[in-house]
Amino acid sequence: MTVEITSAAELRELLGTPTPHVAAKERDRLHERDRQWLAASPFCLVATAASDGTCDVSPKGDPPGFALVLDEHTIALPERPGNRRADGYRNILTNPHVGLIFLIPGRTDTLRINGRARLLRDAPWFDDMVMQGHRPVLALVVEIEQIFSHCAKAFLRAGLWEPETWRPDALPTRARLRKDTESPAESLADLERHYGPEYAKKLYT
Repeated sequence: MTVEITSAAELRELLGTPTPHVAAKERDRLHERDRQWLAASPFCLVATAASDGTCDVSPKGDPPGFALVLDEHTIALPERPGNRRADGYRNILTNPHVGLIFLIPGRTDTLRINGRARLLRDAPWFDDMVMQGHRPVLALVVEIEQIFSHCAKAFLRAGLWEPETWRPDALPTRARLRKDTESPAESLADLERHYGPEYAKKLYT
């Protein structure tokens, strides 16, 4: 029998109540430790939702410190060349609410930021986001509403940073996956060349 949860009261009865520490750990501005975390983080996930409720999560990565701190309430992320789908950005145009999780490789805790986002096509501080000669064409600016550290349990359960759990060969190569699921008419040899050594040389072009 399937039993669905349909109310917040049911959910709270099932999961219990957060400890006072957990309930009170949210902040609405950057602490110095948050700034240090952002300076050390090379990767984050950005969650968005359109006005109709459809969702997207996009990875963002660059050398550590790529998230620029504008003030104690505001950060900015540079846009780098990608697949040009802009799913998350299009969501933000109709619904500015975003959620971000910043990771540091090897750390099992994370930094979470929730807030309201907007897109800028230029600002004086874009010059501080130049990477390998590439000045971003836009930046995602997030006004912080909630910020807090998230516990390590999910990463510990997953063994995410334990090399003995890694299985990169559990699936075929990216080229093979693309041919099977996206581009059946393209030759595998061409796709393998596309995702070969030259691929990493074009991250900012």
